[in-house]
Amino acid sequence: MIDLVQHAKKALERFEETEGLLSLPETVSDMAKYTELSKLHKSLEKVAHKSREYLSIQDDINEWTEALKDGSDPEMQKAAEQELIALQKKMDDMSEVLKFLIIPKDPNDLKNVLLEIRAGTGGDEASIFAGDLHRMYESYVESLGWKMRIISLTEGTMGGFKEIISEIEGDECYGILKHESGVHRVQRVPVTESQGRVHTSAATVAVMPQAEDVDIDINENELRIDTYRSSGCGGQHVNTTDSAIRITHLPTNLVVTCQDEKSQLKNKEKAMKVLRSRLLDQAIAAQEKDRAQERKSQVGTGDRSAKIRTYNFPQGRMTDHRINLTLYALDSIIKGHLDDVVAALRVEEMTEKLRELE
Repeated sequence: MIDLVQHAKKALERFEETEGLLSLPETVSDMAKYTELSKLHKSLEKVAHKSREYLSIQDDINEWTEALKDGSDPEMQKAAEQELIALQKKMDDMSEVLKFLIIPKDPNDLKNVLLEIRAGTGGDEASIFAGDLHRMYESYVESLGWKMRIISLTEGTMGGFKEIISEIEGDECYGILKHESGVHRVQRVPVTESQGRVHTSAATVAVMPQAEDVDIDINENELRIDTYRSSGCGGQHVNTTDSAIRITHLPTNLVVTCQDEKSQLKNKEKAMKVLRSRLLDQAIAAQEKDRAQERKSQVGTGDRSAKIRTYNFPQGRMTDHRINLTLYALDSIIKGHLDDVVAALRVEEMTEKLRELE
């Protein structure tokens, strides 16, 4: 059983502590820290407001309970009984709201996102599907009023992308998109199929919180940086200087390349941004793996090898295998109408966390 009174008090304390930190001169002078704390403060406002309401109702119940115990005034006793019934109903309703608000928030939920989409099995059709997924997320991002910028891409031979990396900025961006990570499978008749047979192809989606310098400390001595001449990317320019960058993080053997910009410095900045986010993503995945072993959660494990979703075009069906969600609205979903899918995944995550609290 959850002690909501204690959780409400803790939520208020955290909100007030954040308010205090925001007013400190050292916070005001540090723009990055101030921005991060402001986001946290905003995310805590609703739970703080509801916690105050909840604790106020609890105080009223305690007062009327004492009045009921007095018993010297029959009329007062009757009024206390009626008031307690009304207050208890109000308390029960508030409890259901507060339960979900007190669920511990992932500190990365407020971060912006790096979205990587890679063609998997299926040859040219996989690249075409990767392009479809990119446009699906692009439309969804636009519907939310967020911003999306392509960092790098490698086009497929018959259209779509072998790989495309984008940066997405928006409110609670990672929290909303993080469950999109995994293997997305498509079943349809490819444009390259002359016999009309249905093929199965796949693309891998990785949603990573965009890391700041304070999140991941990278030792320059642990990097190998190579420069080379760009071969052109996505139909863009072909460099005549060695401006393309390849960065290898030696401890993890992660390799990041960028050749989209004419400037070597800009390519390095982009590559470092991707490297930081991949390192942060690795750290999160390791934490989630430990948690998943304890709670056997189906959502949020960040397992890139797990088949999470199937898009079946002949049946007009999308199935998310983690929560057994099937929607016969594929035409709408592939155009970026993801609200129902995202909402179902977030509810599952909150329900699982609520079980942990209990």
